[in-house]
Amino acid sequence: MKVRQMKITKKMSVTELLEEMGKSGALGAGRIYRATQLMAEVMENEDTTIFLSVAGPMVPGGLRKIIRDLINDGYVQALITSGANLTHDLLEAFGGVHYRGVHHDDEKLCEMGMGRIGDIYTCSEDFEVFEKKIIPIIFSISKNHHHLTIKEFIKQIGLALDDDESIIRTAALKDVPIYAPGVIDSMLGLQLWMFTQENQLHLDAVGDMHLLSDQVFEANKLATIILGGGLPKHYALASNLIKGGVDAAIQVTMDRSETGSMGGAPLEEAKSWAKARAGSSLVTVIGDATIIFPLMVAGARAIITRE
Repeated sequence: MKVRQMKITKKMSVTELLEEMGKSGALGAGRIYRATQLMAEVMENEDTTIFLSVAGPMVPGGLRKIIRDLINDGYVQALITSGANLTHDLLEAFGGVHYRGVHHDDEKLCEMGMGRIGDIYTCSEDFEVFEKKIIPIIFSISKNHHHLTIKEFIKQIGLALDDDESIIRTAALKDVPIYAPGVIDSMLGLQLWMFTQENQLHLDAVGDMHLLSDQVFEANKLATIILGGGLPKHYALASNLIKGGVDAAIQVTMDRSETGSMGGAPLEEAKSWAKARAGSSLVTVIGDATIIFPLMVAGARAIITRE
């Protein structure tokens, strides 16, 4: 098939732009188009369970409402993410803000009480509010539950929130599990550790594996949508090893494969571990998820609505 040159017209929709990328079919444009088509296919298939794996600063990077809406609209059956993304969701739920701007001297930023993630900035005062509000929630949870899985703990936090735009609250209300195997490696984990210095609360990470494996075995088909890599990606894929691997997967990453990193590993590599089935539908898109994922979601939603 020959590469067809893309045509940009006035007032064209996102779907039309993606279709032009599909007509080209080459390089990143072709990958985004194929990933969008696959995303629409798994989203509209009621027999397919979708695990959304989210690493990196996706919440502070602007994807909070997109992820929340996918959960609220029934397109995600499990969210697997880092403790950091949960922390930043809570920071906004408690009234905090993520700022954007140009780079400054990092030592001066520290003196100003500002933390930096790329060109995203957070204020230490917002984390002070976070600390003041999360501790009473953890204390309330601990009064009724001394032993919880991480998933159950996160759900209890969600039920205590009153922010309808929160990922954690929406997932709790929709009974969509959030798995965060590395939750202790975050500001939320730090507060939890500080709380347990004088209080009793035990989180069971192994218990989550029982619940996650139940979801895997109960699914007719299972697809993963992976933003970034690392622990959330491996947790999502490895959970399917016991059933022969996922049926479909989409990955958006900027990591490279030469160092053997999980983030940079091509999805095809998962077949060698039986984390992806032989014949499974796999698309990897190389690029910034804060650019690519919104385009894919917009395109997939438009395809589903149109059909």
